[in-house]
Amino acid sequence: MAHMVETMAYAGQVPWHGLGVPVSNDLTPVQMMEKAGVDWRVQEVETFIEYNNKKMATGQKALVRETDGRILTTVGENWNPVQNEDAFNFFAEYCLSGDMEMHTAGSLKDGQMVWALAKVKSDFELFGGDRVESYLLFSNPHQYGKAIDIRFTPIRVVCNNTLTLSLDQKADKSVKVGHRVEFDASEVKTALGIASDKLAHYKEAAEYLGKRRVTAESLIEYYNTVFPRTADKRVQGKSLTVDTLSRNAKMAYDVLETQPGAEYAEGSWWQAFNSVTYITDHVQGRNEDNRLYSSWFGGNQLRKKNALQTAIEFAEAS
Repeated sequence: MAHMVETMAYAGQVPWHGLGVPVSNDLTPVQMMEKAGVDWRVQEVETFIEYNNKKMATGQKALVRETDGRILTTVGENWNPVQNEDAFNFFAEYCLSGDMEMHTAGSLKDGQMVWALAKVKSDFELFGGDRVESYLLFSNPHQYGKAIDIRFTPIRVVCNNTLTLSLDQKADKSVKVGHRVEFDASEVKTALGIASDKLAHYKEAAEYLGKRRVTAESLIEYYNTVFPRTADKRVQGKSLTVDTLSRNAKMAYDVLETQPGAEYAEGSWWQAFNSVTYITDHVQGRNEDNRLYSSWFGGNQLRKKNALQTAIEFAEAS
């Protein structure tokens, strides 16, 4: 089966699909960019059509990769592409100061999505061994309709689940920048703030979830909220039970006690929340890299954010 990954470099553990170039964890951002095979630039090229033997400008531009002439997308006049080198240089001062180290980087969807992930040198441990690390993810899309996205992303080490730092819709720990404005790295860094503060806030929420107990009824209701079932006459009017769960909700329910790290805070809302992050990252989707794309950039990113907020709401009500 074809992979969405075009090129990639990684430090440490072999990634989800077994592809990519292994590198040391002390590379500069630019060196990581080169090893990941994304040391290329994009160029805006005017597009034309032929009509009645006349060549006429369309008013749009093609975004072309200079190394091979691949057309990545078509954009309007006011598009401001961010070059990959600018994206990787975003990490330069963090790596130079020793606060971060480059972790993975690469190209997805034939160059339409370039990303860089750096490990923040701060983490925490919960419940006697459940370790959570923090990363900074920079996604640089060369695709119309997609915004630059820079965000802190916790990862639960025991199962490699990608979590979320968003504890509510008004406190999103990410910055999105559209291509109709000039990218200003200093403004983004100011908006992101300090990673350690955000990680400490997240730790408090995780510890709270680990102290609050679930019930059989509230667990079913939680899964139905996170994975709502479409209208089905077979379940209308019936009490909510395991049999009424949607397919994805049933998968989360089934792995509740078998997921990696299930032994930490058993019977709590932390365990319930992580059953959702586990299936979105490791079970759903056609293959591993489709799952990763959805977890970082697609629908499962929002689902995990909602799953965390919903878990907190259920915990408060318990």
